[in-house]
Amino acid sequence: MPISKIAVVADNSSKAQAALKELTKRYDIVEITKRRMNAQAIVVLGGDGFMLQTLHEYMKVKLPFYGINCGSVGFLMNQFNLENLIERLERARHSVLCPLHMFAKRANGKSIQALAFNEVSLFRQGRQAAKIRVSIDHVVRLKELTCDGILVATPAGSTAYNFSAGGPIIPLGANVMALTPLVPFRPRRWSGALLPHTASVNFSILEPNKRPVNAVADFTEIQDVTDVI
Repeated sequence: MPISKIAVVADNSSKAQAALKELTKRYDIVEITKRRMNAQAIVVLGGDGFMLQTLHEYMKVKLPFYGINCGSVGFLMNQFNLENLIERLERARHSVLCPLHMFAKRANGKSIQALAFNEVSLFRQGRQAAKIRVSIDHVVRLKELTCDGILVATPAGSTAYNFSAGGPIIPLGANVMALTPLVPFRPRRWSGALLPHTASVNFSILEPNKRPVNAVADFTEIQDVTDVI
């Protein structure tokens, strides 16, 4: 289906704002709202972080997102180019991003759910290392991981915190996710694993009162967790 109307969102950087003004002059830009969407695609001007923010904000409108890099790394974005935008949108190769669905149980008994396009991360809250039991598909794989934390990253998030922590870069089309420890003390030589995207990963916090842990799903942070799936 030919694309005739697009919505554009831009971050606050000077490069993104200048690009927004230029695109507004050249194309039929549709105002973006959460209730009604007349556009056929959403063009995102910014970096990876802004793309992630936009995905969370507008994922329910069920339209394709096309990123133009106005940031630094731009792993999720296309090269900066404002020429022939409609033609490039129509020729673009689609990649489907499947977010992680996190269920976190807190020490007070409350449960919280959140979605993560990049990663779900666990971090120690205090000065002592966390102790975490890791189960994959209901089978205990690590009885006790002593560490600063651990994360599960999607292919889209593999170049972010996962890569900084020594995890692998995963192609967007790969049906795997990275399980990466953060500063592991014991087992010292364990560097993580690649898991099928269908795997269920369960983190059980050992000694949660003495060694409190928080969980983060992209922008959602939850303190004092006892179990994270």
